[in-house]
Amino acid sequence: MENDLPRSPVVHLIFTFKFFILFIVDAHLDLSMNALEWNRDLVKPVAEINAREAGLTDKPDRGKAVVSLPDLRKGNIGLVVATQIARYVALGNPLPGWHSPAQAWAQTQGQLAWYRAMEAAGEMVQITDSHSLERHLRLWMDDSSPQDRPVGYILSLEGADSLIDPGYLEKAWADGLRAVGPAHYGPGRYAQGTDATGFMGAAGRELLRQMERLNIILDATHLCDDSFWEALDHFNGHVWASHNNCRSLVNHNRQFGDDMIRALIDRGAVIGGALDAWMMVPGWVRGKSDPRGMNCNLDVLVDHLDHICQLAGNSLHIGIGSDLDGAFGREQCPYDLETIADLQSLPALLGRRGYSPADIDNIMHGNWLRFLRKAWS
Repeated sequence: MENDLPRSPVVHLIFTFKFFILFIVDAHLDLSMNALEWNRDLVKPVAEINAREAGLTDKPDRGKAVVSLPDLRKGNIGLVVATQIARYVALGNPLPGWHSPAQAWAQTQGQLAWYRAMEAAGEMVQITDSHSLERHLRLWMDDSSPQDRPVGYILSLEGADSLIDPGYLEKAWADGLRAVGPAHYGPGRYAQGTDATGFMGAAGRELLRQMERLNIILDATHLCDDSFWEALDHFNGHVWASHNNCRSLVNHNRQFGDDMIRALIDRGAVIGGALDAWMMVPGWVRGKSDPRGMNCNLDVLVDHLDHICQLAGNSLHIGIGSDLDGAFGREQCPYDLETIADLQSLPALLGRRGYSPADIDNIMHGNWLRFLRKAWS
């Protein structure tokens, strides 16, 4: 990082042009959830999706979506980590979710079917190994229009509750699953998540053993502190955190403390900065706070990214994991982001903080690609 490097106006203009065309990797998008549970046709531009939702009130973010496949292409966001997600909730758990692991598994299989339909339509392509990764990158780096290219996706499971037992990982891996976050919100079957406490236990440790055997990436996101440390102690494979911000800037157990960030850095992890406003600025009140009133803009994300860089002493452990349209929309994301294509604003913001072109390449795509190449070598 060259945080004190002065920029001349001419250099800044050159950088601005370069930034506009940067390839971006987004390490966390709930695309299938939006398609099936929010009933959004993601092959349409965001503007059309929102127009169709005008007047609907069943979700707090109706008419405020920011993510679609055309807008990913518009923003040159050619590779994403896309989720399956279905929580199991035991009797007495007030969180929304399925009443049996089998129901949760069925939900994830419906989500997989949607991804397959997008592949059949030429809208998306699944990335599962180094060969498919490099082939996809060559496609996106050529000179043809990005509007004609499929968006690449790496399949991730957010919360492992839907795995009826760890043996189900075999089938999931065969279907392309390459990353698993053992927990989501609350208590889980294999680990404890956000707003919960406690350890993973025997079932969780068996899950980790099977993940390591299959070379499935551990996504540390959402693990409560106890389960986080247990996971790192019992898993020797590749670890990332797809969408997490900094507890020292927003004091909540959803974020990572500095000791957790340092532990991830020591493991060679990459941490994706998230764009959910309540994770970005302190004092956010869901359903009441306003992004502009809370001064929540894209520059706040740079604060979180920069904090991790300062802990690491370099720019090698951060990236983008936006979580945009992860059950929230424009009412709860940076006010200077109209659609996900506006992630192209980030390089200029990083440049103004003194980050070099090499640093910015790392953050926008290079760190995720280096991680994947190593994990899949």
